[in-house]
Amino acid sequence: MHTAKLKTNGQITIPKQVRKALGLDAGGRVEFVLVGPGRYELVAATRDVKELKAMFGPAKKLVSIEAMKSTIAWCGQTSIK
Repeated sequence: MHTAKLKTNGQITIPKQVRKALGLDAGGRVEFVLVGPGRYELVAATRDVKELKAMFGPAKKLVSIEAMKSTIAWCGQTSIK
């Protein structure tokens, strides 16, 4: 098990073995994913957002910016968020 100490400014140093296992270098990004009450998983954010496009295939329906804004406004007025 590897541990890290939290500094007063909220920073931690990820142990070298963990960085190596996750493929993280200086400037690398990580995500904290909630996996349960009081439990988070640290995940290397190594994927480029452009890779997501290929995951879903071509768009089945194009949506206008106006329609998106309208939906966002509607969600802000309801309990759906």
